[in-house]
Amino acid sequence: MFVTENMIDGMVERFGQPVLKPYRFEVTEEELLRIRSSQKHGRDHDVTLYVQKDDQLIVIAKPFYPPGVYRAPSGGLNPGESFDHGIHREVGEELGCDIKLEKYILRTAVDFVYGEDTIRWRSFVFTARYVGGDFNYTDHREIREVKIVDWSDFEEFGRWMRQTDIGGLHYRAALHETVVELLGREHIE
Repeated sequence: MFVTENMIDGMVERFGQPVLKPYRFEVTEEELLRIRSSQKHGRDHDVTLYVQKDDQLIVIAKPFYPPGVYRAPSGGLNPGESFDHGIHREVGEELGCDIKLEKYILRTAVDFVYGEDTIRWRSFVFTARYVGGDFNYTDHREIREVKIVDWSDFEEFGRWMRQTDIGGLHYRAALHETVVELLGREHIE
């Protein structure tokens, strides 16, 4: 595990104390294996960013998402990488723009469960503002499209995600619902 409590404490000092929320989602065997394959060097986390541009949100579509379905971008830090460096590297790869972090709003403790097997996962969720850039992202293997949407569009994205049998997408839908709750509807409309 290379995201340490000292690193997290540093982000808390700079961007505020997040809410800690546990989640539990059933996953398929295939999904469990896919999550395990992302755990290189003991990785057990992602950093999820809610990046606003004006009154809208910058989102991504994964290659397997149907047209019209998006989510907030996320990515992992590399061993030895700081939050700042990892976040800005991931934003360049997934969004192709520059951002300014604003607030650390949510820290999750997630159990992805298949039968007797459990993967423990953490998400560190931040709000950020678009600073500039042309959205010329570089990670075309992981990202199919970058788009700017209204916050209200997430209701439809979440409905689609919950209709799948993919626990990770159920988690992404629940994560967004929690973010909306934390920020308050007046902040996002």
